[in-house]
Amino acid sequence: MQWETVIGLEVHLQLATCSKIFSGSATTFGAEPNTQASAVDLAMPGMLPVLNAKAVRYAVMFGLGIGAEIGRRSVFDRKNYFYPDLPKGYQISQFEAPIVGRGTFEIQLEDGSTRSIGITRAHLEEDAGKSLHEDFHGQTGIDLNRAGTPLLEIVSEPDLRNAAEAVAYLKALHSLVTYLEISDGNMAEGSMRCDINISLRPKGSDALGTRAEIKNVNSFRFVEKAIRHEIERQADILEDGGRVVQETRLYDADLDETRPMRSKEVANDYRYFPEPDLLPVVIDDEYIEAIAAGLPELPAQKRHRFVEQYGLGNYDANVLADSRALANYFETVVTRCGDAKIAANWVQVELLGQLNRSETGIEDCPVSAVALGGLIQRILDNSISGKIAKQVFEAMWQGEGSADQVIEARGLKQVSDSGALEAMVDQVIAGSASQVEQYLAADEERRKKLVGFFVGQVMKLSRGQANPQMVNELLAKKLV
Repeated sequence: MQWETVIGLEVHLQLATCSKIFSGSATTFGAEPNTQASAVDLAMPGMLPVLNAKAVRYAVMFGLGIGAEIGRRSVFDRKNYFYPDLPKGYQISQFEAPIVGRGTFEIQLEDGSTRSIGITRAHLEEDAGKSLHEDFHGQTGIDLNRAGTPLLEIVSEPDLRNAAEAVAYLKALHSLVTYLEISDGNMAEGSMRCDINISLRPKGSDALGTRAEIKNVNSFRFVEKAIRHEIERQADILEDGGRVVQETRLYDADLDETRPMRSKEVANDYRYFPEPDLLPVVIDDEYIEAIAAGLPELPAQKRHRFVEQYGLGNYDANVLADSRALANYFETVVTRCGDAKIAANWVQVELLGQLNRSETGIEDCPVSAVALGGLIQRILDNSISGKIAKQVFEAMWQGEGSADQVIEARGLKQVSDSGALEAMVDQVIAGSASQVEQYLAADEERRKKLVGFFVGQVMKLSRGQANPQMVNELLAKKLV
């Protein structure tokens, strides 16, 4: 039987506030265990939560970014469950009246096509602490630094159909929240974590199958691998006549498999009720309009503008608009050199290639956008060839100075003197009698290939500094 996969994602996004959602404790990553947990976070008797206004603002920014309904009146609830790293015995979250309601989110797939994914809701909640199982000799340690960290849980509709779509959705979401600067989206540090709800149903059926939830997957690669494994697992069960059990599972990256964690809870299991220590959050149109007015240009808008303003293709625009920092870098290069297409090529090929090889982020790039624009200018004014420019870029990366400084120090300026080039061309022709004979006897198509030999010899003679366009023009005149 052919199966259709149905996937919905719940993304837990850590908001980029300096303090926690209900206390003044810091949210800095990597602090010593239990050094960032106040009496409020520890649920000491008599301690009352105070809502962080910036967390509300960030949630509204996200809602506006996806064109969602904004809850004019949202309510916090207690979600009751027991974990050792949950000091209160309940989590303050939102249930029936979230801050962000229904919206849609457009993703772009690898083949260039787009899909609209429904967003069910996005609600504010506090994070729990962290259980530490290593180095405790059969015991568990509890670090409550994360307890109370502000989260925005973003719940999608079950609109995704395969692992590639799920990863595209998460990457687009990451791009959006980092553009908005409401989260750093650092998955390695837990700033963006994903729960995957996945089920199978017979192809053509509208009924949903029994789903399993894979908890806390923290990389794009692991999301893809976990989904692929779970599809195979459920398909094997169904094709053998078995029944998929509704449960929560964990993905083991070392074994590349999912394994059972616990039976899947439903809303009733959590005994939700309104949080008595927090008033409803009431916002008006003026508040929302003020936030909307301050939103930056978002990824989809930037991609469209790059196509319209710079004449880029959809693929190039998508790559360059992927992150706000990269998009800003690209536009600075264009401003400096004046040629968007060659700038796009250099940023995507040479710059991103070097960043990937050195595992460096664009924010830490040793070659500034202004400096790269200056290098491209020297290609455009024929001071250097594209081949020499790559050598110059490597030297700039190593800290040898600007393009002009490297060109001067290494004597790399392109030879464009017609007399000097003509002498080199004559020397190459005189020393290549058999190749000249082949060239003159060849048809037009063959000659186009053979001329490369002569160009190469001139470039070798000039140590790569001859102006290739002028060399081709001189050869065309002399090889007759």
